[in-house]
Amino acid sequence: MSEPISSDRAEPAAPVPATASASAKAAPAAPVDEAEPVLTSAGPVRPLEAPADGPVLTSAGPVRPLEAPTDMASTDLPFGRPGRSMRGNPFVFGFTAALGVLTAWWLVQAVMSASSVLILIIVSLFLAIGLNPAVENLQKRGLARMVAITVVFLGVIAVFAVFGLAVVPPLTTQSTDFVEKLPQYVQELQNNPMIRDLDQRFQILEKLQQYVTSGDFGSQMFGGVLGFGQVLIGAVFNALTVLVLTLYFLGSLNSLKKMAYRLVPKSRRTRAGLLGDKIIDSIGGYVAGNLIISLIAGVTTFFFLIAMKVPYALALALIVALTDLIPMVGAFIGAGVASLVGFFVSPTVGIVCVIFFTIYQQVENYWIAPSVMKSSVDVPPLATIVGALVGGALLGVVGALLGIPLVAALLLIVREVVMPRQEQV
Repeated sequence: MSEPISSDRAEPAAPVPATASASAKAAPAAPVDEAEPVLTSAGPVRPLEAPADGPVLTSAGPVRPLEAPTDMASTDLPFGRPGRSMRGNPFVFGFTAALGVLTAWWLVQAVMSASSVLILIIVSLFLAIGLNPAVENLQKRGLARMVAITVVFLGVIAVFAVFGLAVVPPLTTQSTDFVEKLPQYVQELQNNPMIRDLDQRFQILEKLQQYVTSGDFGSQMFGGVLGFGQVLIGAVFNALTVLVLTLYFLGSLNSLKKMAYRLVPKSRRTRAGLLGDKIIDSIGGYVAGNLIISLIAGVTTFFFLIAMKVPYALALALIVALTDLIPMVGAFIGAGVASLVGFFVSPTVGIVCVIFFTIYQQVENYWIAPSVMKSSVDVPPLATIVGALVGGALLGVVGALLGIPLVAALLLIVREVVMPRQEQV
């Protein structure tokens, strides 16, 4: 009988081919995170649980897997990912616009508050540029720049000192004579038949006497004296400020030019420097030419008044020379003052003065001024008139003085910069 087969006895394992066992031993174990893609009709698809380095290929196209939320404590963004930009927020736009308007308004108010100081600075810079040619001429003759500046500055101070010595004593003397002769003038008015008739009709002299003896006249006169004193002190302070600033600008004019040219890009710095030097030379030539014209007017007026025996000839000649610096209207002011003093001498002398100044103005306008200004400032007559009118309307006498050289600078920029660009387009 055959023995029963026990279930505990293991069945013999199937024989393994030698090649399979060898290959199994030689093949390395596949890493767990690198699952092979499943081949489908649409192409290979990675399993969902497998990490994908690239997009998942599906029948609808490549789809990128959802990114895991970033760690808030990562080293790249220690305070978290920044939020959406508020650039298009209407509140931010309105706040920025309002802030810009307020800043512009504040700047305008600041400029208006400092306008008097800015005018003094501009006048000082203008005078420094005008006196610079004289300094450079002295430098060419071997003087150091500081020595040349000192000589020119002392010359300017001497001109102001001579003007004060020539004008102040005559004004003081005439004022004293007028106060002393005032009763005589009143008596002559009373003896005049026309004035006597008007006084009988309207009681002019009686009302004038009551007004003078009242307290209102004293308070107004005292207030007027104080106002004149304040104006005089302010004028002296402004004159000293202009002189000091002019001296500083003369000493540092070259360094100021270099600093201004460095603000221009390097590719255009050479051309900007040439244009800037030309503008400065034009302004200096205008100031020098205007001074020469005024000097000619003052000297001619002095000899004419001496010949006509008009008193205070030197003071009147200086007034004519200084007012001649003002474009367009300055010559008429000086001529009017001199002619008025001539009428005090005699009507004939006054009429002769009017005829002389009329003829001289024609000679100056059509012969002296074009000859002097020909080599310094090349400005058409219409541009000169427009510049003087616009400058006078904006800044008064100072604007009229600065208008012509600024117009010359503007025309130079238009001719050398704007027009060549228009030809290239």
